[in-house]
Amino acid sequence: MIVMKFGGSSVADAPCMREVAALAAAAHARSPLVVLSATARTTDQLFEAATAAEGGDLPGALALHAALVRRHRNLAEELLPAGLPADLDGALADLAAELDLLLRGVALLKELSPRSMDAIASIGERLSTRILAAYMGAAWVDARTVLRTDAAFGSARPLVPDLEGLAASILAPLLGPGRAVVTQGYIGATAQGLTTTLGRGGSDFSAALFGAALGAEDIQIWTDVEGVLTSDPRVVPGAQPIPELSFAEAGELAAFGAKVLHPATIQPAVDKGIPVTVRHTRKPGGRFTTITAEVRTGRPVTALAHRGPVTVLTVASARMLNQSGFLARLFDVFARHRVSVDLIATAEVSVSLTVEADAPLEDLIADLSAFATVGVAGGRAIVAIVGERLKHTPGVTGLAFGAMQDINVEMISMGANEINLSIVVKAEEAKKAVQRLHAALIGGGAA
Repeated sequence: MIVMKFGGSSVADAPCMREVAALAAAAHARSPLVVLSATARTTDQLFEAATAAEGGDLPGALALHAALVRRHRNLAEELLPAGLPADLDGALADLAAELDLLLRGVALLKELSPRSMDAIASIGERLSTRILAAYMGAAWVDARTVLRTDAAFGSARPLVPDLEGLAASILAPLLGPGRAVVTQGYIGATAQGLTTTLGRGGSDFSAALFGAALGAEDIQIWTDVEGVLTSDPRVVPGAQPIPELSFAEAGELAAFGAKVLHPATIQPAVDKGIPVTVRHTRKPGGRFTTITAEVRTGRPVTALAHRGPVTVLTVASARMLNQSGFLARLFDVFARHRVSVDLIATAEVSVSLTVEADAPLEDLIADLSAFATVGVAGGRAIVAIVGERLKHTPGVTGLAFGAMQDINVEMISMGANEINLSIVVKAEEAKKAVQRLHAALIGGGAA
């Protein structure tokens, strides 16, 4: 069997849903599990309605609710002009009533807990999948009965052994040649039945988890580009699809800003050795990227990614010189504040590292200042050069830094990973850096 995941842009309207249904029908011989996101803009609208309710604007929240429900009912009626089946009509009504009740509860308490937000956010995927399953005449499965998670609402972690058992007992019997099953990405539930979400972009993760649990032969991520590109096409118009990509390369690109894949998508497929293909919904016969455990192309540079803004913290102390335990004390601060560190560079008496722009800087600086001086440089960006042969190809770094000779590089990280050379520049220079590097290392798209 295969997994076919479709994002919000792939199910934005009735023509898009018809295309998705046609793609799934063409794959019937391969027993597709269709994993769907909410329709375009729906999750944002649900967050907006929840926030309005929390702020005491119940009429505004209910207006958003009414518009969302009306849009989905219109979508269903366009797909099924002869009339909605009773089970779909009832499901849409039940979801509308559930959302109304949740929004009124938030407004009454003037409190939007992560648990409530997950319950509200789940409505989008449940609406889109109900409509598509009815249109396709396919089995519909509530992902919350299969994707068991912990109770970390908003960014829940899957409980893989439970998931594998539930997938075998609930999903597997419904799959078979000539049959498709439709379920949701992004959402799951605790053992107590409380709705959870995997975080924004989590539908890709859901698809990989389901594919790994069922032993799929292929996990297909259908999106609005022809595979993973050599760079962001909005920055480098000449960016090209990459035919083959290793899991390691894909993971690095995703972690450093590539928009095609959720970073956590990769690991479940890696664990089971299942290829992931990234395809264009509107161009099913076009180019695509196949991501596998190991690719031997001989290319030194595969692609570029960039992410920002980030903040660079430089922590300096003479006590670091020839002393053990300094780094342990340093990283204990970040651990206590639950702050993830991306890049690290060390000197004799200082350490520079990058954190996300929304990190709790005041708290970090207060704790770090107890044993070191702290310098802060905000408004920076990370540019990552990724390639399987990067470290073992002479001259690549010379080409890279030659291309950026008029761009100030503030930090460099290479060595911990053989396939990634990351540099930090001012955020306003990131676009130019990516264009210059792409032209020098890959070709095309020069500024």
